[in-house]
Amino acid sequence: MRELFQADLKSLGDQLVEIAGLVRVAMERAREAVETADVEQAEQVISDDARIDTLQNTLDEKAIELLALQAPVATDLRTVVGSLRMSTSLERMGDLARHIAQLTRLRYPELVFPESRRESFSRMADDCVKVAAALEQLLTEHDLDYAREIVKLNNEINELHAQNFKAVAAADWDATAPQTVDVTLASRYFERFADHAVSVSRKVTYLLTGEWEPTIPSA
Repeated sequence: MRELFQADLKSLGDQLVEIAGLVRVAMERAREAVETADVEQAEQVISDDARIDTLQNTLDEKAIELLALQAPVATDLRTVVGSLRMSTSLERMGDLARHIAQLTRLRYPELVFPESRRESFSRMADDCVKVAAALEQLLTEHDLDYAREIVKLNNEINELHAQNFKAVAAADWDATAPQTVDVTLASRYFERFADHAVSVSRKVTYLLTGEWEPTIPSA
């Protein structure tokens, strides 16, 4: 029975990796869609989100079954509960990629962002793709260097997010009302995407070390 239980725990980890992979692909496609007004890529992101939702539900049902039937304790209990919480964050990341794709579809054939903010959003999107890739590797390899990379990228995204809001509030902001709404929403979507990745990385760090924050080596 113990071997079966350990196999079930490993299966939870494998499912998290699978969901993280789908989230990475979703953000890659959402980035391409929003930067090039590629409505086909946007539609793919939107339709594929259902797969992420299904996998999350399957993982959660299995985790709840393990809690009910196996009554895990100590590290095993933290692993099961952590898997439940991480799957929620990953599912939300998929939703945020879908929201970006939906903006692309809404504004097609026009680009979503005004010229003055396109460089900023290109950097945000690139960083979010890197975040998603690092998160997938973290869940696969359990190497905390990836957790540190996620924290670093999140800080960069937060700075870009603040710059976007500062630009919108500036006296010389001259974009249209729809563009202003799009900039505000999309910046928040990218920022929250990275925040959820940090949340997952903190949970992995805790499961591996007992500490919530990944230790950043001194220079």
